[in-house]
Amino acid sequence: MISEPRTPTLFESLIPIIVLVMLLTLNVFIFSDDATYGSNQLALLFAATVAALLSSRQGNKWKAILDGIVKSISSAMAAILILMLIGALAGTWLISGIVPALIYYGLEILNPTIFLFAAVIVSAIVSIATGSSWTTAATVGIALVGIGQAMGIHDGVVAGAIISGAYFGDKMSPMSDTTNLAPAMAGTDLFTHIRYMAITTIPSISITLIIFLIWGFTIDSGSKLESIAVVQEAITSKFHISLWLFLVPAVVIGMIIKKVPALPALLTGTILGGILAVVFQPDIVLGIAGKSEAGFYAFYEGVIRAMYTETSVATGNPMVDDLLSAGGMFGMMNTIWLIICAMIFGGTMETAGMLQRLAHSIIQYAHSTGSLVASTALTCGFINVTASDQYIAIVVPGRMFANTYKERGLAPENLSRTLEDSGTVTSVLVPWNTCGAYHAGVLGVATFAYLPFAFFNLISPLMTIFFAYAGIKIKKLKDGSK
Repeated sequence: MISEPRTPTLFESLIPIIVLVMLLTLNVFIFSDDATYGSNQLALLFAATVAALLSSRQGNKWKAILDGIVKSISSAMAAILILMLIGALAGTWLISGIVPALIYYGLEILNPTIFLFAAVIVSAIVSIATGSSWTTAATVGIALVGIGQAMGIHDGVVAGAIISGAYFGDKMSPMSDTTNLAPAMAGTDLFTHIRYMAITTIPSISITLIIFLIWGFTIDSGSKLESIAVVQEAITSKFHISLWLFLVPAVVIGMIIKKVPALPALLTGTILGGILAVVFQPDIVLGIAGKSEAGFYAFYEGVIRAMYTETSVATGNPMVDDLLSAGGMFGMMNTIWLIICAMIFGGTMETAGMLQRLAHSIIQYAHSTGSLVASTALTCGFINVTASDQYIAIVVPGRMFANTYKERGLAPENLSRTLEDSGTVTSVLVPWNTCGAYHAGVLGVATFAYLPFAFFNLISPLMTIFFAYAGIKIKKLKDGSK
């Protein structure tokens, strides 16, 4: 007679989490900002090994554990394919001038009278265009801090405005790794996630903008914005900037609104970006191909290289050069590696029944949809503080609560939205988190100095909890939207 595997105890279920937190903490101490480029992936694998050993002691066979891992990775394959296409899209949108144009016109709206308000918008535009709050902070963020200092504005306030805009863009950009990771963990698709996330994100950024707009009217408007002009000149020295370039983002946005699946929409945007690159920026395409004479083969090589490998455009301005770069498909491999390792960890924990045991310990006190969402948000924040990594703050709660949301009849986008509203945005508020340490170092402003003024990041988790308790736009699996 074959005995059934026994259910793990709460302590056994916590052991892999404790091992993971210890390893991640060690990684941050040793590798600092580079922790997400390999060491954290290995930490997930080591923690998964611990979970597998405990699972085998419970009576689970290796084949069952392996089948659980394969099933877990399979559930993330759509996200992995989308990430690869996003890498290609980022490359063609860079060399075509679409991303530079977004940045150029974003800087146009800067006005000293509404500097903080504009700083949020500019940071949001750049972050949406690049899909990275880190890149935004390291480029226009540094310039904005310098401008704010010239105006006599407190560094913490300026950094709070930059981070608010950067994380809004990071959440809403289809090129962001966390925006792809959250729906992969919850079991929904990218564009459904973005559309549903907008329900709570737009009110949060609107309140943030109102606060900074009111604040901005108390600031002296006499300072000049020479730094912005330098950035714009560097962009126009290499790119032909035109409003026609916005046709491609408009097409992709239109396809998203029409609910075209993510893969064909992104592929269309990638191809159109390559075509516009040849039309508007032929010299850049030839430079990437390493050719001096125009021709079909030269243009084809330049566009294809931009899709699959790292691409950069040198302007002579180091700050702008950092902004005008893209990793292509190759640049997405690290995030894909992270997702695969996370799914191995999640699949092992799920097969062993450990995620269910941990979730049950929390969910037994969450009797309503509001308390379930609040529990999820608090778990994300707790992991950001203890594990010091925003990816883990998305992965672990995502795997823990996915089945519970389904059992409660809640669509997976409720979970993916909560993961981003709480896991992504609160990471930068923790000084020892990789995000908090990075932004403090890049902007030259201590985490606790900008924390009180990062209004978007503070409001977002509260907004998602409020919507859940109020029953606003809580989508059901069978009954439609509530």
